[in-house]
Amino acid sequence: MLLTIDVGNTHTVLGLFDGDDIVEHWRISTDARRTADELAVLLQGLMGMHPLLGDELGDGIDGIAICATVPSVLHELREVTRRYYGDVPAVLVEPGVKTGVPILTDNPKEVGADRIINAVAAVDLYGGPAIVVDFGTATTFDAVSARGEYVGGVIAPGIEISVEALGVRGAQLRKIEVARPRSVIGKNTVEAMQAGIIYGFAGQVDGVVNRMARELADDPDEVTVIATGGLAPLVLGESSVIDEHEPWLTLIGLRLVYERNVARM
Repeated sequence: MLLTIDVGNTHTVLGLFDGDDIVEHWRISTDARRTADELAVLLQGLMGMHPLLGDELGDGIDGIAICATVPSVLHELREVTRRYYGDVPAVLVEPGVKTGVPILTDNPKEVGADRIINAVAAVDLYGGPAIVVDFGTATTFDAVSARGEYVGGVIAPGIEISVEALGVRGAQLRKIEVARPRSVIGKNTVEAMQAGIIYGFAGQVDGVVNRMARELADDPDEVTVIATGGLAPLVLGESSVIDEHEPWLTLIGLRLVYERNVARM
């Protein structure tokens, strides 16, 4: 069994693979203050409930693949793999790790590991050209060429960040549940804010993707648009440009990168 861990700024998503199939997944909050020992206890609590794994930490785990956008958490997870999974091959995505996707940006080292991993999975599942829209703390748009190259992207404030900003900066506004309202024209303040978030972000996705597609391919209709991230379902039904929804895109990419590197270890 392969354990994959995707550490985002807000949430950490864990997936358990049996071959090519994801058989279990968990989502926890990302806390930069957690120590390696605390993370190990958390992992034991989650995986100890799975029938395919043993009672002891590490039982049934044959490999680990990790990517993180939070350096302090990556440091602690590195210690977890050393101390608690010492006999298990582990791939931590960082400069020097083989991904199979050329990065054609001004400074490849500054591109988030999760964005490259998403590109890896997009190329494998759908080919290029493609655009990955990841709805996380930030909403990111990543472009993959017809030859499977990562060529760049767009970063915009995420849905939750926008909701929080409205609640903090608006004197008569408050934090709301992000949900689809009854209509675009809100009948009260909450519904008006929900409409602004849902339909505003759907419009943003359509506008950005259409512009990117025109730059990415001679025929924009050839570009496959893939949505992922925990907040993607909020926008899927309102965006006109999304072709595929793959909630486990990053975890699948981690599995692919693990397979490409484990033989070299």
